[in-house]
Parts: sequence; C-alpha cells; structure tokens
Amino acid sequence: MTSDDGYKDWSLLHEPSGALFDPVKDKREWGEYRLTQEDIATFQRDGFINHVKVLSEEQCDRILHDYRLFMDNNERPPNMDLLYEYHKNQSGDDNNVLMHALGHWRVTALFHDLVFLPSVIVKVSQLLRPGSEEDTKVRFWHDQLFAKPARHGGVVAWHQDYSYWTRTRPMQHLTVHIALEDQTEENGTIQYIPGSHKWTRDGQPLPVLDFNFKDMEGIKTILTPEELAHFKPVPANLKKGEATFHHALSVHGSYGNRQGPGPRRAAVLNYFADGTKSNTDEELLSGSRIPKGQVMGGQLYPLVYDPVWAK
Repeated sequence: MTSDDGYKDWSLLHEPSGALFDPVKDKREWGEYRLTQEDIATFQRDGFINHVKVLSEEQCDRILHDYRLFMDNNERPPNMDLLYEYHKNQSGDDNNVLMHALGHWRVTALFHDLVFLPSVIVKVSQLLRPGSEEDTKVRFWHDQLFAKPARHGGVVAWHQDYSYWTRTRPMQHLTVHIALEDQTEENGTIQYIPGSHKWTRDGQPLPVLDFNFKDMEGIKTILTPEELAHFKPVPANLKKGEATFHHALSVHGSYGNRQGPGPRRAAVLNYFADGTKSNTDEELLSGSRIPKGQVMGGQLYPLVYDPVWAK
C-alpha cells in the first residue's frame, strides 16, 4: 500500500484495516446494524433520518486526533497530495471560515476504515433503493470533511448533493453526515427541508448556484412558490457519534458557528449503488477518469458492502 514516494495510499486496501473497529467475522453480525421498517418509511417520507448512532465517543476522539492533520499547518502528513480537494477556507472570508477536504480516506488508517464502518454501510444498502425488496450492493463515492472554527465558522449553503454529482448516473446516491462532536444551532448543526428530495426540474436536480457554499439563501431564488411555502428547516442537533442519512436530492445546509464554544467538525461519507456509470470523459475526482458510459469501479470506488455477505 505504498506510493512511489514510499508512503501509504490507503485507497489500495479495499477492506477495513482494523484501526478503527474489529472487522465483521460472523455473517450474523451484519444483521445487528439494520434499520427498522419505520426508519425506512421516515426516510422515504422526509428524505433523511436523524440521530443514528454509528460511532462511540472514543472512536470520535480518535478520528478527531487525525482531523488535526487537516487543521494544523504544522502537522500536515506527507501524503496530503492524495487529497482530491483541500480548502483551508473555502469561503475566502476570514470571518466565515469553512475548512473543506475530499479524499482523506487515502491519507490515514482511521479515515480509511470509516468508509467501511458496518453501522453505516448496512444502512446505506437498505436506503439506496428503499422501495426495493432487496438490499443493494454499495460502492464508495468519496468522503468530505467540514470544519467550522468557534465564533467565526462559516455556512454551508442550502443545496442538493446530486446537483454536484451529475457526472455519475443514474442517480442512486446517498450521503452520511457524522457528527464528531455535539452539534447545536449555536455551532452550526446540519439542517434539512423535509420532503425536498422530491424537488426536481424536468427530472434533474436543482441547479448549482454556488460551488463554494457561501450564498446561504441563494437557493430560494430558484424555488417555486409551493417549494418556498414548504421551506421549513429542521435542525438535526446531533450528538457526538450520531449521523444523518440523507437522499441525494434532500435540500440541506448549515449556518455558521457563531456562538459555539469550540469547533464544529463533521465527517461525511458519500456512496452510490453498484452499477452506477460515469457520465463524463473528464475527471470524476482529481486524477480519476472513467470513460463515459463505463461502470464505476476500481481503486477509488471500492465495493464496501454486498448483501450476500449477510446470507
């Protein structure tokens, strides 16, 4: 798992390393991580489910120890060049700081193993096609870090994830947002618009208005009167180690960390169903190309869960 420069690229390992959790050894263990039918019905109705415990506080603390590598200029690992994107402050405004990174699963063992977390991937398998009688094979798409420092942490504008992901088709994607410390309205918790996963334009997602997430309310300029009438945000207010699972069209965002006594740091995991295809001949992620029409797979898009593993 080493690059030509002699350091690890964890994307070459397509199974958990054991750094974050003990890998599943008995197929019956997978069943412990399943959602209830009530959970699935809530997801189908609202486009998201909240307060799903996926990590212990101890696991969160260990991940936060690695998180510092992306926050502290003095502790950058030598393999930071493996990241797809890194923005020390994506807003460009020192009074509204948002650290945003993609590709850190390639950099440390803990972030690598998070991608394969059983308490996440089994639920993703159930939710990718929630109306289906069968669970779905799950492939990893990419990860993200969002960090808002205390008192001057920036916003993440209202958006639908798939608006940024149309370079892959069909739309069969899902996002998991994990709180690594308590989230409150004061420190900028993630918020959702229930039912907004049904908002489309001729079958396509809402257009992207801001690639840097700065214009918090800009989305309201393109909503219909009916959509605006139903624009009633629900703050997640997650506890440390809890996650939200949301549909690729669920409108979500978060306000700034203006009153929180400390930073608000989250880890985000994005997945799609096996069989998803590239929709472009351009780069899918930095350094990654799959010809248009070809099924997504290979080193950077591993299969992380197959329902047959539980049978």
